[in-house]
Amino acid sequence: MRTTGFYALALAAQGAGQPEAGTGQLGTDLTTLILHGGFGPAQIVLAILVIFSAVSWGVILYKIWQYGRSARQSTTFLDVFRKSSKFSEVQAVCATLGHSPLVGLFQSGYAELNSQLRTAAGPEAKPVPGAGRPTLKSLDAVDRALLRATAVELNKLERRVPFLATVASITPFIGLFGTVWGIMEAFQQIGIAGSSSLGVVAPGIAQALVTTAAGLFAAIPAVYFYNQFTNRVKHFASEMDNFALEFLNISERNFT
Repeated sequence: MRTTGFYALALAAQGAGQPEAGTGQLGTDLTTLILHGGFGPAQIVLAILVIFSAVSWGVILYKIWQYGRSARQSTTFLDVFRKSSKFSEVQAVCATLGHSPLVGLFQSGYAELNSQLRTAAGPEAKPVPGAGRPTLKSLDAVDRALLRATAVELNKLERRVPFLATVASITPFIGLFGTVWGIMEAFQQIGIAGSSSLGVVAPGIAQALVTTAAGLFAAIPAVYFYNQFTNRVKHFASEMDNFALEFLNISERNFT
């Protein structure tokens, strides 16, 4: 028993003197795989994927900030619009809420109203009924102005979002190209070494698979946020359609 105990202690001491597998070695092993063989096609592919990933994350963070700011200002603008008795009162606050897409719609519709009611003192959103009320020449023209403004605001909201779809589509293929190239080089090394042992095959194949992993690392967030941003743009579009109808109803009720 005493001999067995000493033997167990010796094994424990030997195990304690060795680093645990997988702790503190993953980063070093990955760096070794990336830098294995010096500068070559695999490193070029990885550099391209890193650039795509960095730019896509920049777009993602910017669009999150932009959509959040637009949503907050749209909520404030709608509150002001529905509480005001005159379009001129709403126009006065547009300068402070310029990042809301609804502001662009309102200003376009308000400009069209002014052009049609140029001879009047100025269009009022909810005037007191009475004689001599200004009349619109064409409500359809106001509707067309709102449609044009909607298209402009949607283009602003969708700007740079298609780049995420591009990243999601092509980065896996770029990574796959790097993998195929790396496997070809691995087989060439097997032919040169004249051996197919695991020690000869494994490093080259492992390095080749890093580019596929990098391609997926770039593509997965791009796919997720592209879908999220597309849904946000649809929500903004629906909100703008509702506001345009509300604007037209007020215009028809008071100026026709």
